Amino acid sequence: MSVTLDGQKIFDEEELEIELGSVRQDSVERAVPGLDGVLSIDLGKRSRKVKQSGVLRAKSQSQMNNRIAAISAFINGNTHKLVISGDGEFDNLRMDTFRVMDDRTSGNGVVIDYEIVYTQLVV
Repeated sequence: MSVTLDGQKIFDEEELEIELGSVRQDSVERAVPGLDGVLSIDLGKRSRKVKQSGVLRAKSQSQMNNRIAAISAFINGNTHKLVISGDGEFDNLRMDTFRVMDDRTSGNGVVIDYEIVYTQLVV
C-alpha cells in the first residue's frame, strides 16, 4: 500500500488507519411572522473530518524530527490531496492537527505513533 500527501511519500504504510467522519448537512431556520412554525433553508453538504493514524519509523531522533517537521509543514491552511493505493483519493483536505502520541526507541531506531485530523472541505 502506497500513501502520498500532495505526491510526497512522507508516511509509513504500516498500521495505517483512515477513519472517515460523516458529511454535515447545514441548514438555516428562521421564524417568519404570520407562519406557524419555522422556515428551514437547506444549505447542502458541508465538510467532514478525516482521521489518519499510524506509525512512523526513523533510524535516529534527528531523522524523526525532520519527518515530523516535514509533516507539520502541511498545517498551513491550504488544501491537500491524500492518496492511498487500494483505498482511494481524498481531495480538498486541510490538515488541522498532527499529534505525536507515543515516542519510543526500538531495536533499529525511533518509532512514534501519530494521529492527523483533516477537514475535507468539499466532499
